[in-house]
Amino acid sequence: MGDFDLLLGGLAAAATPENLMFAAIGVLLGTFVGVLPGIGPAMAVALLLPVTFGLEPTQAFIMFAGIYYGGMYGGSTTSILLNTPGESASVMTALEGNKMAKKGRAAQALATAAVGSFVAGTIGTLLVAFFAPPLAKVAVEIGAPSYFAIMVLALVMTTAVLGSSVLRGFVALFLGLTIGLVGLDPNTAQARISLGQAQLIDGLDIVVVAVGIFALGEALWVAAHLRRTPLQIVPVGRPFMGRADWGRSWKPWLRGTALGFPFGAIPAGGAELPTFLSYVTERKLAKNDEFGKGAIEGVAGPEAANNASAAGMFVPMLALGLPVTATASVMLAALQGYGIQPGPQLMTDQADLVWTLLASLLIGNFLLLVLNLPLAPVWARLLRIPRPQLYAGILFFACLGAYATNLDPFDIGLLLVFGLLGLMVRRFGLPVLPLILGVILGPLMEEKLREALSLSDGAWSGLLAEPLGIGVYVLIGVLVVLPPLLKRRAAARGTTPLDLAHPTDPTDRDEERVSR
Repeated sequence: MGDFDLLLGGLAAAATPENLMFAAIGVLLGTFVGVLPGIGPAMAVALLLPVTFGLEPTQAFIMFAGIYYGGMYGGSTTSILLNTPGESASVMTALEGNKMAKKGRAAQALATAAVGSFVAGTIGTLLVAFFAPPLAKVAVEIGAPSYFAIMVLALVMTTAVLGSSVLRGFVALFLGLTIGLVGLDPNTAQARISLGQAQLIDGLDIVVVAVGIFALGEALWVAAHLRRTPLQIVPVGRPFMGRADWGRSWKPWLRGTALGFPFGAIPAGGAELPTFLSYVTERKLAKNDEFGKGAIEGVAGPEAANNASAAGMFVPMLALGLPVTATASVMLAALQGYGIQPGPQLMTDQADLVWTLLASLLIGNFLLLVLNLPLAPVWARLLRIPRPQLYAGILFFACLGAYATNLDPFDIGLLLVFGLLGLMVRRFGLPVLPLILGVILGPLMEEKLREALSLSDGAWSGLLAEPLGIGVYVLIGVLVVLPPLLKRRAAARGTTPLDLAHPTDPTDRDEERVSR
């Protein structure tokens, strides 16, 4: 009851008119910033640091929290409407959300993203408030071997969403892992695949890669077919979710929250892996064949995982002083700028600040829902813009976002290269998801693999040094061996189990259209 009383006191402090104003400003700024590709919440917080120097610490962090959650939701808006992820954690949302938009269900996709963000953010914030110290202790005990095993599991599970051709899926995964190798070798500091360009030594920004392959690739694909396909305006559809949409969304919201929060609480974690796992889980559990055609579960689950992970990152930041994401790093620097040192004693030494901040997260989540749910039909009307003008705007903002990442014109050239790669991916029917997953997980897998081997003096047995890692590898073995056995058994009976049939991948339809 002590923590509950502290949370109520924090709510009373955060609910003052002045603090509510800062929370609303943060949510609005975060949403608008998240809509711009390449300008994520981390950059928004960094840009606004000088603005908050004259504010009290509580007010400044209330605004930062609003920007963070607003940026997470804003990234989903362009992912759904324009197939343009605002930041890397919104990549999974684009897969089904944009298909829903093209079917005239953009408002429903935006609504389930808004409600899912609210549900996951609220549950995640309550978990942070009541379980931060024990969760931080558990998170620290998960070492490099277990984390590497979890990422290997993610790559193995990719086979569930590769489409009808496993070979094409692994070709796309190989391309993604190769792109992830660009930069300096972590041990020798030798440049890899840099082609003599100094700008490539630090590696490739995932936002530039994702925006190029998704947004620019989609724009070039549409432009290549404008002469052969009639110009049509995508219908907006009904403005809100129906009873069936609510029935199909609430379980993915809860499952996404359960997946996202633990990964957010793990130091060196992030939202990319849980959003992918949520997407794969919902696709496996789907009782229909809508995945790849615009399944609302494919939006609800990853968005909930994204926001639950965003809440979970406050566990290591506040309790351990360890930033999990780029935004957490900026907020940690801001805390230190106010003379506040995060760590185990923060919950007692700065109790008023911590509990007011946690309470403001609850208020920010509520404001996010109140402000964005009615705006879903308004955002969806962007799709009524004719495609030439719409994609011209996408190209403008994509180039603006790529340039703003490092303020270097070289990134615009990279954007064009990955846009052409996105066009080729669509032309030859390669699935986009394994490619993006390889880019995201490749560098992190290499880092954890090297760390695990260094702890065991180079012995490969070090990868089996933790019980969690062993359990994950056993699960991988089951996932590799069990499906072929079930297929063989079903073939012997003359039937095909529904849960093993690959849903149609969106790129397969593109390939069919090209063949016609």
